[in-house]
Amino acid sequence: MPSKILIVEDDPDIVDILSYNLKQADLKVKSVPDGSSALAEVKRRLPDLILLDLMLPKVDGLEVFRLLKSEPETKNVPIIMITAKGEEVDRIVGLELGADDYITKPFSPREVVLRVRSVLKRSVADFQKEITAKIEAKGVIIDIDRRQVNYKGKSIDLTATEFDLLSILAKAPGRVFTRNLLMDMVWGQDYYGVDRTVDTHMSRLRRKLGDGGKNLQTVHGIGYRFKE
Repeated sequence: MPSKILIVEDDPDIVDILSYNLKQADLKVKSVPDGSSALAEVKRRLPDLILLDLMLPKVDGLEVFRLLKSEPETKNVPIIMITAKGEEVDRIVGLELGADDYITKPFSPREVVLRVRSVLKRSVADFQKEITAKIEAKGVIIDIDRRQVNYKGKSIDLTATEFDLLSILAKAPGRVFTRNLLMDMVWGQDYYGVDRTVDTHMSRLRRKLGDGGKNLQTVHGIGYRFKE
């Protein structure tokens, strides 16, 4: 399943160029022309990465960035800033605020695609490195090294895929993971499946956990999270 990229840019020519090249790279693209539309779109459907222009009408890009990073459900979405501001101070401000990358106009569309892929890959890798040897959350105990799960004293027999899904969600209670991101993290970025692939495994995982399955919450239209 292609990763979802949200382009926030008011120049239609740039949108067309970016959209074409990202789609050619097998990425799913949505675009909005201003800051307020970006905030509404992210709330409606969480993207896997945002390409954010800083000079936007209605709500400027830096304010959009700050608002997204202040909300638990959106703070972990990777953001690449794109702007005509090429001075070093602007790049430093953007990166210090927490941007995952910074690209100045004019740019090479191919470079943007490569940077998008790099940030997506890094986001997945960084999170996987954070998974510790043992996770305990809401009565669920996950032993990473032994790949064993225990809920309220009862051992739960899970498949490798179910175990990986549970580990990722339980590591970050409250964080929303899109279906696309879960597919990248569990099945790999070269896997082409459908949304139902994740849904089917989550359904089985919930049944196996019994009462503990209530901790796995569906965020409609987006994905899943472990109860905070």
